[in-house]
Order: sequence, then C-alpha cells, then structure tokens
Amino acid sequence: QVQLVESGGGCVQAGGSLSLSCTASGRTISSSAAGWFRQAPGKDREFVAAISLRGDFTYYSDSVKGRFTISKYNARNTMLLKMNSLKPDDTAVYYCAQSRGLMPTPHPTEYNTWGQGTQVTVSS
Repeated sequence: QVQLVESGGGCVQAGGSLSLSCTASGRTISSSAAGWFRQAPGKDREFVAAISLRGDFTYYSDSVKGRFTISKYNARNTMLLKMNSLKPDDTAVYYCAQSRGLMPTPHPTEYNTWGQGTQVTVSS
C-alpha cells in the first residue's frame, strides 16, 4: 500500500498564498498522473488540479485556474500545489491523490491512492 502525505496547510488571509506538498512512498507520484482535490464542510469533494506523469500536461478546475499551479518533481517523488490569490471559498481540506493512469483526470474514481488531507483556511 502506497502512502501519500500532504503538508503545507495552514491559515492565510484572503489574497495571500500557500504552497502544499504531497510526498509519496515508493514511486507512486513519479510513475503516474496525480492530482489535488478538496472538500469543505458540508460539501462534496471537489476536483482542483491534476498533472500528467511527466508533468507536461495539467488540468485545472475553473474555480482555481489562473490562481493555482500544480507541478511534479518525480526525482523527489513530490507533487506541489502553489495557491495564489486565495479566497475564503478556498477553505477546505486538501487531498493529494495518485491516478491509475498517466494522464490527468478530474474524476475521483480514477484515483486509487489518497492522502489524509491538510487543512487550508482562508480568512477574509
């Protein structure tokens, strides 16, 4: 069983920035596509961003496009989510996940491994 661990969550004022990191055991990040999801209290889990195996193709939710950047560092088995211009609506638990394939996908059913999540809170 592969383990994914998120870090970098915290509290930030609206308009500020945070960077989340996802570190994987084995080669789960470096050997497949991966992505980020988030879930706010009382809401369904929401797709945020995904990235291909090589990191040469990305896909973003409309709600974060232009503000968030997803990247991979396969040599370090790490995936990052850089979040800029944060809004209170971005407040959620953020989860990193490994995809079953090589291409990015927004569908959670295509992800087979999930981290425990890290809390991001954006104050107004």
